[in-house]
Amino acid sequence: MRIVYFTHSLASCWNHGNAHFLRGVLRDLIARGHDVQVLEPEGAWSLQNLLADHGESGLDAYRSAYPELSSQGMPKGFDVEAACDGADLVIVHEWNDPALVAAVGEARKRGGRFTLLFHDTHHRAVSDPEAINAFDLSGYDGVLAFGETLAAVYRRWGWEGRVFVWHEAADIRLFHPPAEEGQREGAVWIGNWGDGERTEELERFLFAPAKAAGLPLEIYGVRYPADALATLKRYGIAYRGWLPNARAPEIFARHRVTVHVPRRFYVEMLPGIPTIRVFEALACSIPLVSAPWSDAEGLFRPGRDFLFARDGEEMAHHLRAVDRDEGLRAELVRNGLETIRARHTCAHRVDELLSIVGSLRGNEKEPVLEESAR
Repeated sequence: MRIVYFTHSLASCWNHGNAHFLRGVLRDLIARGHDVQVLEPEGAWSLQNLLADHGESGLDAYRSAYPELSSQGMPKGFDVEAACDGADLVIVHEWNDPALVAAVGEARKRGGRFTLLFHDTHHRAVSDPEAINAFDLSGYDGVLAFGETLAAVYRRWGWEGRVFVWHEAADIRLFHPPAEEGQREGAVWIGNWGDGERTEELERFLFAPAKAAGLPLEIYGVRYPADALATLKRYGIAYRGWLPNARAPEIFARHRVTVHVPRRFYVEMLPGIPTIRVFEALACSIPLVSAPWSDAEGLFRPGRDFLFARDGEEMAHHLRAVDRDEGLRAELVRNGLETIRARHTCAHRVDELLSIVGSLRGNEKEPVLEESAR
């Protein structure tokens, strides 16, 4: 197939988590022989912030890890219809301008023969529904939603039978156990501060428990305001700044444990949707302890693949246990890796995508990869 994907940015993962998943999916599609073109707006917010902070060298890790991937900028006056001409599948991510989303839909309505999907990987459908309702999706064949609770929102909006759950997953070509185990110590958290969506939770489930457990903690991420940095300093936490996602496996490999602290919207309004960091961490064989969230879709085996902590005290207990108990670490690593490889790789998601497209076209799904290729 010829596939066109309209993204916010492929090159930049600066506060842009969808880039992680997109890279893995597109790489798998290319490996299967599909013709993939990626289009993104010129001057994309994420890319501009990355370049402002780190210059062109900030793209080195991405370019080294994904030599087969590239993207084309869309200048003012870009011919959207021409870009879609001859495509079999076009996907538009929700972090795009409403005018672009509408233009692609119009190209479909004017006789475009491609299947057109809208890809939503954010909580704005519940946190800022007006922003999503500003999109004209009348020309779209379907919606890809990264969790069942988000898909349910689209069903209420009239997409019954045309919204498909498409979870994120780990690119196991990059996210995998280290070739050789080295010294591991302390805890690590890779995540952005955000907009006050989990400020209290971070202190309750990460900063204070790590200190109580006596574990040194390193944090990587962006958008940490002065008061957040002051809090980290008060807890004696080492703040390392932005980390290219392509380097995350090497950082995980240096630490004994990591923590998942979901944003409040994914606990209260969109339960069942974990961040992609959960998939990536388990794929890299680092034990994980999570703050509370509802695994409503049964994606994992809580208590086996990772540990749940109901409160800060239990989080400190789990962190202490993982740090001290080699057998517990080995069990969590083995179980988490087993679940990722069996169900949650980008190859699995490509299988699902091709099946979705086939169902919309009324065709049989494309043959999947053999298990060894996942």
